[in-house]
Amino acid sequence: MTGARLEDLPLLTGQGRFFADAPAPPGTLHLAFHRSPHAHARILTLDTAAALATPGVVAVLAGADLLADGIGGIPWEVRPPGAPADWPLGDARAAAPQPAMPADIVRFVGEAVAAVLAETPAAARDGAEAVLVDWQDLPATATTAAAAAPGAPLVWADRPGNCAFTIETGDAAATASAFAAAAQVVALDLVNPRMAGVPLEPRGALATPLDAGRFALWTPAGKPHPLRDTLCDAVLHWPRTKLRVQVGHIGGGFGVKNVLYPEQVVALWAASRLGRPVRWAGDRSEAFLSDIQGRDQVNRAALALDAAGRILALRLHSLAGLGAYLAPRGVVPPLHGLKILAGCYRVPVAHAVVQGIHSHAAPTCSFRGAGQPEVLFVVERLMDAAAAQLGLNPAELRRRNLLRPEELPAETVGHAHYDAMDLPAMLDAALAEDGFAARRAAAVARGRLLGRGLSAAIEACGFGFAEAAALRVQPDGGVRLLIGTQSSGQGHATTYARLVAGVLGVAPEAVTVVQGDTDAIAEGNGTGACRSLTVGGAAVRLAAEAVRDRARLLAATALEADPQDLVQQGADWVVAGTDRRIGFAMLAARAAGALDAEGRFAPRDYTYPAGMHVAEVEVDPETGEVALTRYAAIHDVGRAVSPAIVRGQLQGGVALGIGQALGEVVRHDATGQVLTASLMDYRVLRAADLPDLPVRLMGAPTALNPVGAKSVGEAGPVAAPPALVEAALDALRPLGVRHLDMPLTAETVWRAMRAGSGPAPMDALSRRS
Repeated sequence: MTGARLEDLPLLTGQGRFFADAPAPPGTLHLAFHRSPHAHARILTLDTAAALATPGVVAVLAGADLLADGIGGIPWEVRPPGAPADWPLGDARAAAPQPAMPADIVRFVGEAVAAVLAETPAAARDGAEAVLVDWQDLPATATTAAAAAPGAPLVWADRPGNCAFTIETGDAAATASAFAAAAQVVALDLVNPRMAGVPLEPRGALATPLDAGRFALWTPAGKPHPLRDTLCDAVLHWPRTKLRVQVGHIGGGFGVKNVLYPEQVVALWAASRLGRPVRWAGDRSEAFLSDIQGRDQVNRAALALDAAGRILALRLHSLAGLGAYLAPRGVVPPLHGLKILAGCYRVPVAHAVVQGIHSHAAPTCSFRGAGQPEVLFVVERLMDAAAAQLGLNPAELRRRNLLRPEELPAETVGHAHYDAMDLPAMLDAALAEDGFAARRAAAVARGRLLGRGLSAAIEACGFGFAEAAALRVQPDGGVRLLIGTQSSGQGHATTYARLVAGVLGVAPEAVTVVQGDTDAIAEGNGTGACRSLTVGGAAVRLAAEAVRDRARLLAATALEADPQDLVQQGADWVVAGTDRRIGFAMLAARAAGALDAEGRFAPRDYTYPAGMHVAEVEVDPETGEVALTRYAAIHDVGRAVSPAIVRGQLQGGVALGIGQALGEVVRHDATGQVLTASLMDYRVLRAADLPDLPVRLMGAPTALNPVGAKSVGEAGPVAAPPALVEAALDALRPLGVRHLDMPLTAETVWRAMRAGSGPAPMDALSRRS
């Protein structure tokens, strides 16, 4: 089914309702925070007198006030390894909750220690600057490798070595035996740098007192119902019925807006304490300091192969950066990435150890890929290094080890159950385009080194909680869909409407999708882990089928026919072999709610979208500048309900992965200061940095959900980084460059070229010509 996207008109005409568009009620107080300039320090005294004397300031609140009012910290929501099953979620014995504002010790730069409420935003900012804190500076380390080193300053006294937990999977003995018998062993040390989310719209919170002692929270949150539940159950200790969470349009999320933050806690608490609406609007610098961040892994990995280049075993030891606190879903990236430990390959045995490491940095959490880009990067980089060591073409080594269709379904060493896909066919299709040799020669003529990289990508997504959907048929034939997922640009309105329309025969424009209101929608798990279509969409389809079945019965009564004699023609029900018919709109006018239905879907397994991505980059041998010149992707997505949206999802994810490979990194100095706290320092790609990103869709519908779709929202960040790094190494191989860590900045590449074992860069260029 084709047609225009339904959400575009309001967004393109300035009618979108983002957080900044939410009107502040009369009497709203504006909230600003005094944040720690230290990565690790003790609060000796906190003087608020000057802040309270600032014109327009109404109140100043601090961590001691939170404790006095019994306000809890932000708890972990995914159980850390080793935490007994009978410990409640958020139990401090497993990991201390993150305080909304600490009363004693700060553990990363930017942690809020005082909240100033004032009549205007400017007064609130002035008051925040006037707060005086006497600090006792404490030793700090903000990088994961340094935090795991012997003798590093501890973030938590009860976590020796800053290790919060250890995950071990696989067969250590069998892996050791395979390595001992291997003809070839390839080993790599790889860093997957820390990234910021950088959504277009920063975070915000508007807390408003309602009648009957209730409160509303308007906030750009990707998981409205879980946010409400955590706030009420673990932090504010309110009944859930006391809080309504509302979400409008969201200007980007990528997982960054999917968890509870201190600012939302403080806004609600202050509104309840002062009896007035409270509004906090974060700025870009605050986002770089206090948003959850992603990636941040230090890996030591090895691959064992036989003489023919076939994989015998894989070994991985990873330090996964957690930051100062265990975020609500901070366990997910270290744990979930292991699901795809085998990548796309036939890996007989493996052994992996992952340690969660605290440091004096902002917490990490699930961020577009949630651990899978980190693990897939390791696997693909090992394959490229093995090909170089064996003297094989990287594509040929992959071809020898790819799982073949006749071997599927299969359980992998990561305990994933890969279903039907044709990886060799996708590889052939990805390599079908020729002309690389001519492009390389042309690049040399322009004084550039050209390289090509390939990545075989797979991910495990679309599993977890059940999702529910409710369809309410209006008397005019319109259909309202109520669902607890939350769009932040993924095109839910279009795709869900097409699902409903495809079952009921109505126009997609007749379907209105309602999201982002915990009062209007009974339940929901929000959007994350690529579950909206594969789980939420499955619930939508089941609900639509229930409406269709009820419509058939109602039509049979209206037409005085046996339901089995009716056939559906578009939106009409027709008595077979006659001209007697009744339309859906007429049925809706008669129904009085009898057509309303619900659907619920609980997935039994992940979906496993896979693809082949090819990148070409040019390197300036004089400056080290890396430019992406070509990129192409072939991806198995199962059934694409909205192919243009699917391609857009893949392209957006690829762009994020390209950004990670070429420039995005959060840097700290030796004291824990953030060196990349603005867009002047943190490099986000511009449109001019990207070529066209063609995407070809392949694959048959999966049987794992009624829609037949596989997840794709996180596929791009999984696939792009290894393809780009290998392309750069391919370009630089004549210079003796064998390894590069991300990001591939001009300085990084320039230094690698000068340190390589090959000829001088310009000499290598002349030899290639």
